Amino acid sequence: MTTAVPQPPVDRPQAPILYFGHGAPPLADDRTWTGQFAAWARDLGRPRAVLIVSAHWEAAPVTIGATETVPLVYDFWGFPDRYYDVVYPAPGAPGLAAEVRALLAGGPVPVADAPDRGLDHGAYVPLKEMYPGADVPVLQISMPTLDPRALYDLGRRLAPLREQGVLIMGSGFLTHNLSCVDFSLGTDAVPPAWSAEFDDWAAGAARTGDVDALLDWRTKGPAAHIAHPRSEHLAPLFVALGAAHATGETATSVIDGFWYGLAKRALQFD
Repeated sequence: MTTAVPQPPVDRPQAPILYFGHGAPPLADDRTWTGQFAAWARDLGRPRAVLIVSAHWEAAPVTIGATETVPLVYDFWGFPDRYYDVVYPAPGAPGLAAEVRALLAGGPVPVADAPDRGLDHGAYVPLKEMYPGADVPVLQISMPTLDPRALYDLGRRLAPLREQGVLIMGSGFLTHNLSCVDFSLGTDAVPPAWSAEFDDWAAGAARTGDVDALLDWRTKGPAAHIAHPRSEHLAPLFVALGAAHATGETATSVIDGFWYGLAKRALQFD
């Protein structure tokens, strides 16, 4: 694990928006990737709070997770016991939850609450590397749908939180087809063409602000049906796009490369 490093408060007009690949519990064993997450967090500074959308929580309507510290959700199977012993007791964020409810009030569906729902591995695995002291309040909300435009609209509604120092994170994986991954080749395996091509296309579209292409990714993206046979790991990107493009921002790649052939690219909008 990375060593906790004191971080200054965010000193920018509004917090950035992030989208990244979160890996799996063994991410903690990858010194290169954990170091990249830690360095990124140092550059970002310490936010007032984190609002995170993970590929691993789909629930309609939009559901607000625990607003106090509760046990983590170990939503994975077949790993060594030590991965189930990980804790991340980040403070809850009840004030942020109230702000989310206010911003989503009057929307197409009401907001629900799941007060016992802790952070899943799409949230706590990267956060443990970025803010290892577990001293930043965290709130997770569900994805109510996988429809790109509905998620984009959700992001637009949440965008005002940035002005309050809230770091909005979308946690997924820019390519994600485990059935096509040969894990015997190791973490630094040469990526298959479908993964490399989709990664390059999506990064370019995010960099140039081609939101329409990204929202129409199944038609416009190369090898889209292979890169994402199901879109839950791409879907958090649409929330990030909505929050960022409320003010017309494009993305910068902060982390790139591949992990077992999957694109681990991380994007920052500001």
